[in-house]
Formats: sequence, C-alpha cells, structure tokens
Amino acid sequence: MKNLFGSRPGDVIFCASDVGWVVGHSFICYGPLLLGCSTVLYEGKPVGTPDAGAFFRVIEEYKVSTWYTAPTALRAIRRVDPEGHFSVKYDLHSLKGLYLAGERSDTGTIDHFQHVIGGRPVVDNYWSTESGSPITGACQGLYDIHGAKVTPTAVRMGAAGMSMPGYDVRVLADPEDSGSGHKIQELRRSQFGNIVVKLPLPPSALPTLWKNSAGFQKSYLSRFPGYYDTGDAGIIDEDGYVHVMSRTDDIMQVAGHRLSTGSVEQILAEHPAISECCVVPLSDKLKGQVPMGLVVLKVGVTQTEEAIIKETVQMVRQNLGAIANYNQTHIVARLPKTRSGKILRRTIRDIIAGKSLENKQLVVPATIEDPSVLKDLEDTMAKLGLIGNDGEAGKNDDTVKIVKSKL
Repeated sequence: MKNLFGSRPGDVIFCASDVGWVVGHSFICYGPLLLGCSTVLYEGKPVGTPDAGAFFRVIEEYKVSTWYTAPTALRAIRRVDPEGHFSVKYDLHSLKGLYLAGERSDTGTIDHFQHVIGGRPVVDNYWSTESGSPITGACQGLYDIHGAKVTPTAVRMGAAGMSMPGYDVRVLADPEDSGSGHKIQELRRSQFGNIVVKLPLPPSALPTLWKNSAGFQKSYLSRFPGYYDTGDAGIIDEDGYVHVMSRTDDIMQVAGHRLSTGSVEQILAEHPAISECCVVPLSDKLKGQVPMGLVVLKVGVTQTEEAIIKETVQMVRQNLGAIANYNQTHIVARLPKTRSGKILRRTIRDIIAGKSLENKQLVVPATIEDPSVLKDLEDTMAKLGLIGNDGEAGKNDDTVKIVKSKL
C-alpha cells in the first residue's frame, strides 16, 4: 500500500468493495490498519444509493486520500452521470489518486474519471485472490534509500503497470503450440499469450489449496512446469508494461485465429454511447467461434440503436480487421454483475448455452448484485434465438445458429 498507492500513516483509504472478497479483507481491513491508516467500510452500490454521487460524498465526508474500486463501478456512475454533474457537488481535494482492479480498464473510463477527480492519477493494477497482493502496478509512493521521493511510475493507458517486486511475470505460448506438452516457449515482447509468474511466488501468494494439494498442482502449476498459471492472457509491451486482455478461457478461435474477448471489448467501450459491454463467443459452423457484443447504453443517449450497432461493427472491423468476423452487437438494459461491479461473463455464457434457474443448471454467484437481471437476459437471448448456442463447443463443434444484430 505504501509503495504502490503512496499511502502513509494517517491517510484515509476508501476501498469500495465487498468485505467478503479478498480485496475486502486485504484493502479494507488488514492493509490500511497495519499501515496506520483509517479505512472506510461502505455497503451499497455506486449508483441509486441515492444517486451517482454516493462515492464522491464519501470522499468529501471522510477526507479520503486513496480511492480503490472496480472499473465497472466507474462505468455504472458514468452511465447515469456522463457529464460528471454529481461529482462537482463535492470537495475532492483530499484525494491523491484513484486505483482500479478487478478487470480491464478502458481508456475512455480512465480519461473521464481523471478529469472528474481534477487530473489526479488513475492507476490500474492487476492481482488475484491467489496472489494476495498486486502482481503488476504503477508505483506512486516509492522512496530511495536516502528517503527522497522517487518519480512515480508513469501510467500507461490500457496497461496494468509493470511487475511488482517478487513477481517475475512472463508470457508463454500454449503448450501445444511449442510441439510438446511441457516444452516452455516464452514469447517476444508484444506477442499475445498466457500470462504466468516464474516460480517461486512471493510470500503473499497461496502455498496450496485447503486440503487439496493435488488440486493446487493441477490447477496452477501443471500446465507450465516451473511457472504459476494465472489463467489470464495478454502481452508485455516493449517497455515492460503488462496488458491483461482476458481470461484464457475467454480466448476465441475465430477461423483458426486466436482472438481475446478483451480486445473487442476495449474497442466497443470507446463508443461514446456505450457505458458497459461484454463480448462472448458464439459457435459458428464455418468459423468455429465468432464474437458477439452485449452493450449497455449511457442514460440520455439519443442516437438510434441501429446506428450504434452499425458503428460498433465498423469500429471492430477497422481496428481488428475482417478476420475478427465481428457482426453482432446487441443492446441490453443491464448486464449481470457482482456487488463490487465485476461483469459475470461466465454466467452470461452459461445462459446463452441454455443453462437457467428453471432447469437448475445455472450457478448463481452469491455476490451477484441483482439476480433479476438473469431472467431479463435470458428472455432477451431467447428473443434473439441464441439460447442453446454453446460458445465453448465452437472450438470443437460445428453447431450454430446465426442471427442478425438487432433486438
């Protein structure tokens, strides 16, 4: 907290997450108190309690210096208040910086909230429950051995910073790509692949799973011997910044080419009318898999849905090329999320595959913000004729039903 966030004893930390998540006990309870900081416990959504200024009210009332939240929570605020009118009602001068984690941060959201908080740094960082501490980040509180403050690590849009001390982050090719199940092939800078950490792990990381050492080995260490498999995919650029694009199970095989859902989401999020988005794979009998985008519009958008759909398809084609085979954008009212703002992508894929509450096959996370959105999404997918399209099967199966990109 001291080196990455620049926090110091006496500071006030506002981590807008659930206490029950790893972020909760690490950055709401233990971390701030061990450093001598005050911590704010907040129960509620970023909007509707009572409005999109709820977080800013907390910052003013408690003189918060460090604000930590998920990108999706910020998108929810921006959707309701795209011009930032609620934030200007509050005094945010105590705030030193805004820190993001939980999922990929898009450039539009970062730019918007950097303006909202008066030009202060908006810093993304990357970690997981298993790591126990940030794997990458842009350190804002480093000092040299003489006690002089070091220039903060520059923030790079779209990147989650550089490797933190104790983490030797690498990007590896799939085992099958290297011709042998256990031959390790490290990729060059800016090549897309599996994000791993070279062993040993630092003290904050998990040493095993409770009463399941075999499961620990199988889940995290067996695919790349000598490395910890994060389950994420992305690149390390020429300057050493790590770009986390998606989960490895979100990698699509589109006409023989590997495409991350995150790379498409990043483009969709840049559309000025879009507040939130999620990309999932559909099975296609010719291409194997094709991407489909689900988007939520900002409040007050006057542009027609038909125009927005057409523009998003063009944006993806212009940025990724025709090889992405992107031609389906669907506008929905809401996306299922956790209370801390993470979009439940696996749940969305399961609904499209045919799992539901009615057939008791859909597993609903206990941390879901509003379970009613699941039925709404299922009804929408049914109207589109998509229920039963198992996107995962598209990697090996030919079954698909193609629909037009409109509600």
